[in-house]
Amino acid sequence: MSAADQTLAALRAQLGAAYVRSDEATLDAYAASSAGRPCRPCGVALPGCVAEVVEAVRIAARQRVPLYAISTGHNWGYGDACAPAPGQLILELSRLNRIVSLDRELGVAVVEPGVSQGQLAAYLRAQDAPFWMDSTGAGPDTSLIGNIVERGFGHSPYGNRLLHVAGMEVVLADGSVLCTGFGHYPAARTAHLYPYGIGPWLDGLFTQSNFGIVTRIGLWLMPRAERINHFLATVERHEEVAAVVDALRPLRLDGTLRSIVHIGNDLRVLSGGMTFPHALAGGAACLTPELRARLRRQAGVGAWTVSGALYGSTRQVAAARHALGAALRRTRARTRFVTPATLRLGAWAARLLGASPAGRRLRGRVALGESLFAMNRGEPDGRFLAGAYWRRPGGLPPEFPRGANPAADGCGLLWLAPVLPARGRDLLNLHDLAEPVFAKYGLDLFATFSLINERTLGGVLTMAFDRSDPSETARAQACYQSLFAQCMAAGYIPYRVGLQSMAALDPSYDSFWQTVRRIKDALDPAGILAPGRYEPWRASQGG
Repeated sequence: MSAADQTLAALRAQLGAAYVRSDEATLDAYAASSAGRPCRPCGVALPGCVAEVVEAVRIAARQRVPLYAISTGHNWGYGDACAPAPGQLILELSRLNRIVSLDRELGVAVVEPGVSQGQLAAYLRAQDAPFWMDSTGAGPDTSLIGNIVERGFGHSPYGNRLLHVAGMEVVLADGSVLCTGFGHYPAARTAHLYPYGIGPWLDGLFTQSNFGIVTRIGLWLMPRAERINHFLATVERHEEVAAVVDALRPLRLDGTLRSIVHIGNDLRVLSGGMTFPHALAGGAACLTPELRARLRRQAGVGAWTVSGALYGSTRQVAAARHALGAALRRTRARTRFVTPATLRLGAWAARLLGASPAGRRLRGRVALGESLFAMNRGEPDGRFLAGAYWRRPGGLPPEFPRGANPAADGCGLLWLAPVLPARGRDLLNLHDLAEPVFAKYGLDLFATFSLINERTLGGVLTMAFDRSDPSETARAQACYQSLFAQCMAAGYIPYRVGLQSMAALDPSYDSFWQTVRRIKDALDPAGILAPGRYEPWRASQGG
């Protein structure tokens, strides 16, 4: 019996046969990859509590079987539920789905990795809690902890998510359980309120790493705002977006704009309401400039759309609207503010206009506005995953966005996420770098740049492709690899990467990664936990 078979047998004895799977259908499902990089595990185990996670780690360690932990497996565009290398054992934590506690005075929810965005949002509604959570656009079924430990970002004033957590519980490679911050003191009253504790601050070690398995975290919630106004600014010409970035930056720096601001190109907006128009494209692999301009005119969108929200009291929101309007009047952007009242008016007008082109456009705008408002209140919506289906044969599934799963639905999707200074010229520089690469490989360039903090833009450059077409898949992967190398060389380093990029993170094996390796060797000398994940020295050897 192989080491993997012995591990699976021991896990079945501990967890129950229903929660340890190695049948062909299960292995195929977990090997599915929106990146076109299928990676077949040796099996899948689903522990139901921390004690079972500990036992699973110890069993795998005894047999020297590599273990790859996932939360719910919805890491779209960066690896889905796949492990870095074939033959690893998937440890899925979706059964650890307890909302352990809610502090209604201080606004803290303690959650496990199986708690999804939709679950926590529904819980806060049911409890009539005076708080909202931050939400991402990845859909209601995605894990909160999974995104946080990847240092993901959302939309609200709490959108820089890692800055709004405190107190981790972590299972280490030897099966011991670590509580960070003040959490290791039994009488601590602020374990989930003050992140740093006393002594070295360890929490960051367990983000974008394979040093341990995070099984609990304290998540700070945002107080419900008296007022929210959403704003949309349309930028007609590509080059005019630089002035808009420069106008918004001071408002982020001085706190006028508290939410994360998203700046998306025309395809990011168009793909919310359609998939690739094969009939109009006449066999072309991507949109021609003429067809793209035509679609833009029909949808009433510009080259770029800026989106964000204003939170606070009535007076605070009014003051922020005044400041934002004054700043953008110095640019060529056309700005409009969206409120619940304007959405109701828009819906009424759309009904009057019926099936006319104007009515369809207005209905689309109202639907977008409703989804944005929900997102800004911490109500996740799968609508913003529509771009992942751009090249999918058959378009959007009939039930979309309910149950959206790009990996299972056959979508081809690669995300490259460089970080750049919050300056208009840097946005144009990076776009100028990316555009010819996408054109060379015959792909449509989806681009979003988000003011993820006061001084940086987080870019997301999307390669959407037909995963059922081997040639198109190969082109998309080559496009990604070429652009990744060029971004690194230009100093636009990604803030997170997919599994296909781990080996490229450190071609020279610098002192940073040497230090990471020493920490890994100290915490996990046998290399059991997720070998190859954020380990460029190991990933370059195939995990």
